[in-house]
Amino acid sequence: MAEPKTQRTGSSVAEFLAGVADPRRRADAQAACALISEVTGEEPAMWGTAIVGFGTYHYRYATGREGDWMAVGLSPRKQALTLYVSAGFDGYADLLARLGPHSTGKGCLYVKRLSDVDESVLRELVAHGFAALNGRTISAE
Repeated sequence: MAEPKTQRTGSSVAEFLAGVADPRRRADAQAACALISEVTGEEPAMWGTAIVGFGTYHYRYATGREGDWMAVGLSPRKQALTLYVSAGFDGYADLLARLGPHSTGKGCLYVKRLSDVDESVLRELVAHGFAALNGRTISAE
């Protein structure tokens, strides 16, 4: 069975974030990294070449495929700062309504500017997502 393409690496998070070309996106990514580290109590680690992750969980599918993934993470993408909340956003409509301008994917939260969102709400979303998965083994269909 093939290994997942994105895995935890030993690359430097600080160097990766310092290398983000857009100054505003770089500042947002560094601030988000500090916020997530504070909320989770975890040191950031690089996952692949462009994702900063915090904590881990183990997943196991009925097909036999399994692996490890970050509980929460971030990536300073060109279009938006992407926050990965692997647990998803089901049950958090009230928090998302109070967050400020954003969009979501299945487990991704997209924010154009960190200063446009409510930091306390963001902290709560990160805390919930991290607590739901960190250190656990998840069996999926």
